[in-house]
Amino acid sequence: MTGPVRTLVPMVHVRSVSASIAFYARLGFEVDHTFAPTGGEDPCWAYLGSDRAQLMLSKADEPVPASQQGVLFYAYCDDVPGLRERLVAGGVAAGPIAHPFYAPEGEFRIEDPDGYVIMVTHT
Repeated sequence: MTGPVRTLVPMVHVRSVSASIAFYARLGFEVDHTFAPTGGEDPCWAYLGSDRAQLMLSKADEPVPASQQGVLFYAYCDDVPGLRERLVAGGVAAGPIAHPFYAPEGEFRIEDPDGYVIMVTHT
């Protein structure tokens, strides 16, 4: 064996790569790479990054119902209330800040345009 896995990057299937890029930009993600089919303008794939966080987006052949998505994303930030306020001001529906035992500085829930759940919590 040459070594352990260094990085794990989720790839989610989405209705619109462009719409998802715009949503994740609100969380601080920037586009590193995109791919559009020959003659197409709208990307069918994108690689996004924000500090140490990475995410790939791929255009789905058909919508993935939110109730059938078996993944929950945890996004870590330094200022939970501040990020929530900024997201709400930008039109993102963010749940209330809760304080479970594992997140004493709080966490809140948001959903991306395809219904993927993102729990935003402290680092």
